[in-house]
Amino acid sequence: MTAALVGIVNLQMGNLRSVSNAVDSLGFDHCMVERPAELGAVTHLILPGVGSFHRAMEQMHSIGMYEPIREFGASGRPMLGLCLGMQLLGSSGEEGEIMTGLGLIPGEVRKLDSASVEAIPHVGWNSVELRASHPVFRGVRTGVDFYFVHSYYFRPTNPDDALGMTDCGEQFVSVAGRENIIGLQFHPEKSQANGLRLLDNFCGWDGRC
Repeated sequence: MTAALVGIVNLQMGNLRSVSNAVDSLGFDHCMVERPAELGAVTHLILPGVGSFHRAMEQMHSIGMYEPIREFGASGRPMLGLCLGMQLLGSSGEEGEIMTGLGLIPGEVRKLDSASVEAIPHVGWNSVELRASHPVFRGVRTGVDFYFVHSYYFRPTNPDDALGMTDCGEQFVSVAGRENIIGLQFHPEKSQANGLRLLDNFCGWDGRC
C-alpha cells in the first residue's frame, strides 16, 4: 500500500483543527480539501463537522464537493465521517424539512427523543457497544467510552450497517459502516488514547473489511 495522504474536508463547520492536530500527532501526511481537484492524490478522506445538516449540505454543494465526495466513497478508498460527518453519509436528514445527504450508507438522520434522553444535546463520555468487528476498531475493546456532542443521530436502513450502539436514555447507532466507509457519531480526536487508536487504524486501513 502506498503512503497515506489523509484529506480532511473543509466545510467551515467545526472541529477541523482538532482533527488535523490528531492526524498530525500520528505522523500521517494530511491536507485540507476545499475543492474537487484536491481529492486526486488523497488516499483516505475524513469528513468532520459540527452543527447543522442543512448548512453542511448547502456548503458542500456551494463549493462543488457533493458529487466528488460521493465518487470518492464509491472508489473503494477509505472514508470516515465524524459526528455531523457521519450523519452526512446517510440518505437524508431532518431539521424541519427533509434534505438529501450523500447516500453512501442508506439511512436517515433523526433527532434524539427528548422524552427519553436526560438532556439534549447529548454531551460527554459514553460507551460504545460493538456489534461487529471492524479494522478501524482493531485493538479497541467493546464498551470503551468516547466523547459525544450531538442532538441528532444516523439510523442506517440495513441493520448490518449498524456496527456499534450507545445508550443515553435512548439507544442509538454510534458506529455505522459499509465496505470502505465508516462513520463515528462521537469525536475520536477528543477521546484520548482510544480515539487516537481509531484514527491511527483508519489512516492505515486499506478499505477492506
